[in-house]
Amino acid sequence: MRPPRPFPEGTVERLEQALRQARSKAEFQRVQCVWLRAGLGLNANQVAHALGWRPTSVRRLQAQYGRLGEALWERPGRGGRRHQNLTREEEGRLLQGFLQRAEQGRLLEVSRVRQAYEQAVGHGVPKSTVYRMLARHGWRKLAPRPRHPQADGARQQAFKKNSPRRLRPAG
Repeated sequence: MRPPRPFPEGTVERLEQALRQARSKAEFQRVQCVWLRAGLGLNANQVAHALGWRPTSVRRLQAQYGRLGEALWERPGRGGRRHQNLTREEEGRLLQGFLQRAEQGRLLEVSRVRQAYEQAVGHGVPKSTVYRMLARHGWRKLAPRPRHPQADGARQQAFKKNSPRRLRPAG
């Protein structure tokens, strides 16, 4: 195996400064991953064992640091909505049509919102997509239904009258 490439002069000091400025555990570990090699001379397997990572992840991060240097710490994270059908602004415009009815306290039918959404994107979507969109824009169910649709009032009254709790003596 070939020897690892040496880091430029002053790298250890800059990494120690970055360790002190880390804002999260993940950021601290990323800097520490490179510092353990530059400062202590540990190999990828030793660094991986110390951090609880896999050696391939250590090698990848150290190689990226070798290519990008300090710019590696300023890169954006991996989050984001990569598979979105509509942007947040487009979703907001879609919901504007339903806002007037909702402000009047009228019933909002998710099936109609779903139809409008499907028409906007040009293909079918599951109900969960529409519910997530509504939650993303702060829409929520304000009141529960008053009773279950299959409730039987006569059976409920009979249960209340003949409940084993009522038959027990107080004590």
